[in-house]
Amino acid sequence: MSVINFKDKLNKFSDHWSPKVIAEMNDYQFKLVKIKGDFVWHNHEHTDETFIVLEGEMAIQFEDRTVTLNEGEMYVVKKGIEHKPYAETECKIMIIEPNGVINTGNVEGNLTASNDVCI
Repeated sequence: MSVINFKDKLNKFSDHWSPKVIAEMNDYQFKLVKIKGDFVWHNHEHTDETFIVLEGEMAIQFEDRTVTLNEGEMYVVKKGIEHKPYAETECKIMIIEPNGVINTGNVEGNLTASNDVCI
């Protein structure tokens, strides 16, 4: 294993809402993703999901509130909680979640990304 540079990894792709695995630890994956615009309402029935903002600003909408995250901040969405991430302008984030988690959770659609894409 060598040092992982987030900026170098982020420069290797330009698509939005398509997480890229950069490392694994035990049963967990560290994924980089660029987001812009609206995502879909979804939940992850069996796992929490951690969002860490590396650059930019994003929001996570819930049924009763919206959480805004800025660069250097993180938030853990508890399992089973319906949520919808979005970003007005491009935002670069890291997601930490167990292996095999589908980005759209319980919803299939055009934003469902291929799993286990490593860069």
